[in-house]
Amino acid sequence: MPMAAADIEALIKAGIPDAEVSITDLAGDGDHYAAHVVAESFRLMSRVARQRAVYAALGGRMGGELHALQLTTALPS
Repeated sequence: MPMAAADIEALIKAGIPDAEVSITDLAGDGDHYAAHVVAESFRLMSRVARQRAVYAALGGRMGGELHALQLTTALPS
């Protein structure tokens, strides 16, 4: 069963409490999403570490309930 955008956002915010998250359903099928995650806690992390933190927050749902996620991370401006 596909995940809802609100569920993805909630998981990321639970794992990265200071995150601002925006989710876009890329194909309209509830299966392919883009996530833009902005967090001050990313400041001392490499780009790869930021992405790992987001995937960790998703708790292993990638490839299962969540088929595809186009992920971008950033620091607050």
